[in-house]
Amino acid sequence: MSKIKLRAIEPEDLDLLYQIENDTSLWNVGCTNVPYSRYTLHDYIANSSDDIYADRQLRLIIEREEGGTVGMIDLMNFSPQHLRAEVGIVILNSERRKGYGLAALHQLCVYARQVLHLHQLYGIVADGNESALRLFEKADFQQQSVLHEWLFDGKNYKDAVIMQYVLQILT
Repeated sequence: MSKIKLRAIEPEDLDLLYQIENDTSLWNVGCTNVPYSRYTLHDYIANSSDDIYADRQLRLIIEREEGGTVGMIDLMNFSPQHLRAEVGIVILNSERRKGYGLAALHQLCVYARQVLHLHQLYGIVADGNESALRLFEKADFQQQSVLHEWLFDGKNYKDAVIMQYVLQILT
């Protein structure tokens, strides 16, 4: 498995964040469909507490162990009552198919279980996004259900698949 580390977002990550958040090809798989200014993203970085309980989300940068950013992984829609969160992951096009996504997802699951004490993680994946579905399956997420006509790409509605991982408590 590729060796990576997850780290908090830093001011130096502004260009990466700007690139990913303004990539229109990603808008139809998430909840964002507007461009973000550098000022807005700078403000987000400056004001993020990196505390999932305060922000209800946690954004981490994925780096190769030897250095160099390859993407981002998020916990969002955090529910402290039910101890669950949604996972979002973006690997830069030039870094895909190198194992970084799977390594990041595995590390995130360990962190969610051991540090955050979450009970479950889930991802909502566009039906037909075979690479994302394979990634979640390789990380032991299970397909739970299909949300019909859940995602709108500007022309058509697409189904989405809920991928769920119940975290085992280590004893």
